[in-house]
Amino acid sequence: MGGRLEGVHALVVDDDPDILAGIEIALRTEGATTETARDGAAAIRAVSQRTPDLVVLDVMLPAASGFVVLEKIRALPDAPPVIMVTANQGRRHATYAEGLGASAYFYKPVPLARLLERAVELVNADEQEDDGDDSESDRSG
Repeated sequence: MGGRLEGVHALVVDDDPDILAGIEIALRTEGATTETARDGAAAIRAVSQRTPDLVVLDVMLPAASGFVVLEKIRALPDAPPVIMVTANQGRRHATYAEGLGASAYFYKPVPLARLLERAVELVNADEQEDDGDDSESDRSG
């Protein structure tokens, strides 16, 4: 059973088990393999062991904030796209995440259909860059 994210390894990071499970199921339905972490320290360990193709990352996490995790991910040579999610409706966090290099930003409750669409766009854009395609068609955010 294929999907739009077939062959993609995604790391999903959230301390809320219901949100974690919902995002994980949605990604798997589209063909992705998933790994999960429930705090920032576990996310950093996971990324250091295997760089994922995509990360869905909560902002507010125990052990290390999503911003700290994002900085660690962005320091990787082949940094994957990172979709940040948060329950905080303030614009300040979104602006800060964008400044750190977040690829996309969603407020909770996360609209799963939109998150999946954006995940597909980001992974496809990342693959085009890897293939040497210099087009900027999927770079809007």
